[in-house]
Amino acid sequence: MPYFTDFCTVFYRQGIRPRPIILQIMTTEERKEIIALINREVIPAIGCTEPIAVSLCVAKATELLGTRPEKINLKLSANILKNAMGVGIPGTGMIGLPIAVALGALIGKSSYQLEVLRDTTPEAVAEGRRFIEEKRITIEHKDTPEKLFIEVECRAAGRSAKAVIAGSHTNFIYLEENGRVLKDTPLTSSAEGADSKDPELTLEKVYEFATTTPIDDLRFILKTRELNKAVSDASLKGDYGHALGRTIRESIGKHNIFGNTTHMHIMSATAAACDARMAGAPIPVMSNSGSGNQGISATMPVVVYAEDNNIPEDTLIRALALSHLTVIYIKQSLGRLSALCGCVVAATGSACALTYMMGGGYEQVSYAVKNMVASLTGMLCDGAKPSCALKVASGASTAVMCAILAVENRSVTEVEGIIDRSVDKSIHNMTAIGRDGMAATDRMVLDIMTSK
Repeated sequence: MPYFTDFCTVFYRQGIRPRPIILQIMTTEERKEIIALINREVIPAIGCTEPIAVSLCVAKATELLGTRPEKINLKLSANILKNAMGVGIPGTGMIGLPIAVALGALIGKSSYQLEVLRDTTPEAVAEGRRFIEEKRITIEHKDTPEKLFIEVECRAAGRSAKAVIAGSHTNFIYLEENGRVLKDTPLTSSAEGADSKDPELTLEKVYEFATTTPIDDLRFILKTRELNKAVSDASLKGDYGHALGRTIRESIGKHNIFGNTTHMHIMSATAAACDARMAGAPIPVMSNSGSGNQGISATMPVVVYAEDNNIPEDTLIRALALSHLTVIYIKQSLGRLSALCGCVVAATGSACALTYMMGGGYEQVSYAVKNMVASLTGMLCDGAKPSCALKVASGASTAVMCAILAVENRSVTEVEGIIDRSVDKSIHNMTAIGRDGMAATDRMVLDIMTSK
């Protein structure tokens, strides 16, 4: 639906840039649907969401079994395996799937969703180690077109239970208790994440929602600042993963390379949050579309820019809503998991938010998206791991650069590469490459990772 604009000149907050007013034509019902969508997709998570989703599935199967499993057999899609091999599991000091599986069975609670391992203790970790040593867990690759697929079967004392998650990290499509099928629901998503019931989005609709919805209806988005800033601050004081965020912060002025600028503050704080999360810090982050790193990338550049530039809280709220909803929109067509790095995709949301806070209107926001698509398309995902912080920092840095270009009315044009005159078509060109065009890349990356 086209959006009407009144090009009356209104001066931006600091009186430096005129911007058009977009008339409010979105219905109250549409706004409610989008708020519900954000609340479904922007949720707390402890730990990397792929192994945590496996823990969740194990916890559910164990609950159906009704007793501690003697054997657990898992069948996982390639992308789940790829994203669970090298990442720390919160509160354990261990890496990879076996401890996530063991703890899912021993202390996991499916009602906690992506905080399923919230009750982890040193005693539980020690018991989990014994569970692994007793060789009670088998993990197989499931040859399936679904990029996000987790099948768990638990057995004990002649009984069995099965649970299957597919499409999204908390979406149970099959439950079975001792041969009795309790749930058998076909996937309804067209791209492993875009549910047929979700509101249909465009970038223009995303922008209108974020900039015209009553501010009190959006205030809940500040929770993303609270959680993701807390993990970033903790990381800057600690020693997690490769400590990229802290290294950038400590190197400001040290090597005559990094300056004490907002750009460097953004890179440092964003990378730091990823450092802690990938190392298994038992601290919740606010995820986006099933990924904590996506939630971090959509949040921290926005928060740091607002702090450094004394941006009013109401403006920050709208910027965060714009960032997170942009990520949700992109992931609807890209899918939950792909060969394309979700962290840098999520930085596109931050580029939009930074452009908005710098005084840009919808046209400049669309320029920021095109600049990001032209810059970052093709950065591959080679699994969740501590070095994801490098990619997160790259995405945050590029978001700043693309926003600055956008507010100067500079945009990559439709004669260049995959960029189209339509910003939405440009987004879909990028997601088609990540979802379909890079499928062979995905297989090769997994082959390399599993043959080392």
